[in-house]
Amino acid sequence: MEISFNTPALLFPAISLLLLAYTNRFLALASLVRKLHDEYTSGQQNKILLRQIHSLRRRINLIRYMQGLGVFSFLCCVASMYSIYKGWGVAAEYIFALSLLSLLSSLIFSLIEIIQSTNAIELELSDIEELEKSNIFTDLISRKGDGGE
Repeated sequence: MEISFNTPALLFPAISLLLLAYTNRFLALASLVRKLHDEYTSGQQNKILLRQIHSLRRRINLIRYMQGLGVFSFLCCVASMYSIYKGWGVAAEYIFALSLLSLLSSLIFSLIEIIQSTNAIELELSDIEELEKSNIFTDLISRKGDGGE
């Protein structure tokens, strides 16, 4: 298979948007870390807070890998385009394949981070005892008793 100059260029907007999304996730986590740090230093050290801090550390590491692999994929696209420009077709194909594998790895880390994020939200919700006790059946019964239907 021979790739043209436009083939790696197609990934530029996709990788750029992914890096922007990763940066937004990182900024949201940084804000949450600052908030939890304030809670921790003010003496509100409970079991849930410590679990949240541990979860945030794992998620920050995942975002670091996501961003690193995304940037590496971007660099490989540039190197692939340079190889095409110089006429090194075989090298360009291998470098472009490396770019795609790096992008795939970044997306896998992103999926893992999303799973971690939902687990963190569930951890936060588990702190609210009332939500643990309710389920669809108790919600329906309480709604019928309140005249909700």
